[in-house]
Formats: sequence, C-alpha cells, structure tokens
Amino acid sequence: MRLANIDGRANVVVEGGVIDVATATGGAFGPDLTSCIAQIDAVASAMAGIDGPAVALDDSLLGPPSPHPSQIIAIGMNYASHAEEMGLEVPAMPAAFAKFRSALTGPVGDITLPSDSVDYEVELVLVIGRRTEAVTPQNAWEHVAGITAGQDFSERTVQMAAGRQFALGKSYPGFAATGPWMSTIDEFADPADIGLGCSIDGVQVQDARSSDMIIKIPELLTILSGIITLEPGDLLYTGCPAGVGMGKNPPTYLKAGQELVTWVEGVGEMRHTMV
Repeated sequence: MRLANIDGRANVVVEGGVIDVATATGGAFGPDLTSCIAQIDAVASAMAGIDGPAVALDDSLLGPPSPHPSQIIAIGMNYASHAEEMGLEVPAMPAAFAKFRSALTGPVGDITLPSDSVDYEVELVLVIGRRTEAVTPQNAWEHVAGITAGQDFSERTVQMAAGRQFALGKSYPGFAATGPWMSTIDEFADPADIGLGCSIDGVQVQDARSSDMIIKIPELLTILSGIITLEPGDLLYTGCPAGVGMGKNPPTYLKAGQELVTWVEGVGEMRHTMV
C-alpha cells in the first residue's frame, strides 16, 4: 500500500489516482495521517480490494506522508563512500542528529536557499509505525510502518560552525523534505536493498543502494531504541551515499533556478526547485 498526504488527508495511491481513506472506510480510519500510520496493518486490510472511486492525483496537493512527527532523527556517515568523500572516519556508534520539525516539507515545491553553501543529500527515510523501545534486530522491521524518500538539505557553513553540531544547519525551512508518499514494507522485494538517488537539472549526482549502509536498518533501530523511544509517525533518515556537493573539488552547491529530483525505488520521486 502507498499512503499519501493529499491536502492533509490520508489517501491510498492506486492505479488511476488516489482514494480517500476516511471516505472509503466510512470514517473507520483517517482522515489524519498519524492515526493511519499507527494502524497501518488495519488500514491496509480495510483498503484491500477497494479500487474506487479514485480521483486524479494532483501533485500540488501532496504533503509530507507523516506530517506531525514528534521527532525527526537523521544518521550521518552511514555509507562508507560518503564518509570517504567527506574525509571523515566511520563512527563506531550511529552519528545521530536531529532535524527540527519546522524544517518538514512535502515532495514538490520551492526550497529557499539561505546562502550559497546549501547541499543535497538523498536518503531512505523510515516512518515509524509503533512505539519503538528496546527492539531487537529480529523484530525491528515490525516497528516500521513504511518507507519514503527524503532530502537532508544541509547548509554546510552553519553545519560546521559549532564543532559539527549539525541540527541548525540541517533545519532551515524545507530542509526535511519527504515523499511523494509512504510505501509499506510489502511493496518491496527486499527492504534491505533499495535503490536511491537524485539529479540536478537532469544530471545524476547520487545513485546507490540501501544495502550499502554500514549500519543496517535492523541494527540501527536496535541501537537507537535502546537509548530513545520512537513513536508512530516519527521519521528516521538513514544516511546519505556519496555524491554530495561538499565532496567535490571544488565544492559545488545548489543554485537558484535548479531543479532537484530525488527518488527512492518502490516509492517514487520528489521534485524541488531552488529559489
């Protein structure tokens, strides 16, 4: 199932358009996204076999598939190729940092560049479906409602200005883009091996597979949930592969007028214009 945020209401993406969950289930589920995420299996069962009435998908109405996360957590240096291009050692523990909720945005629209040192970072993002604390690698996937695409936009000057305390440089408005919707785990042939990438004005700049992660998703959730508690709707950015602008010589950052297309296999693509 693919769960989308259409103008603030939960919708399921089907062939030919989208179906409003609350309307299709007679109000049993929805219209809010967070409650659907917390009951994702029940929603999927209720929507199974319902193929209409579908309405045409209006991309301009798409919002973040989890619009009210209590936490947005991101992981740095989780691909060896990215650590190498940045000249940094791979940490023994997950290099976790927060992105503040005010940075959250959807899969289409403008991103305002606050400076000339804003970078792009494609990431596979987990949407948490159940309270997650002290899980194990064996049951970690049971706590994931689905997967979406994410952009971890980064203002590099601010990011590096305070001893690599990343949160502020990662949290300008629009710097936590997610979408175009959330795909449940059964949509993937192998959720441990998913393609992801992005392009700028049609030129591919990042292309990788999630199987290249250093700390795989089950282990990552096990480590994090041993320290913090994740709640339904929380977002976990799982790391960025090689190809970022800061890793080039000389560094090449985003410019006004450029279109950034971000994609995750089995999910879809986001389109953002820099202004």
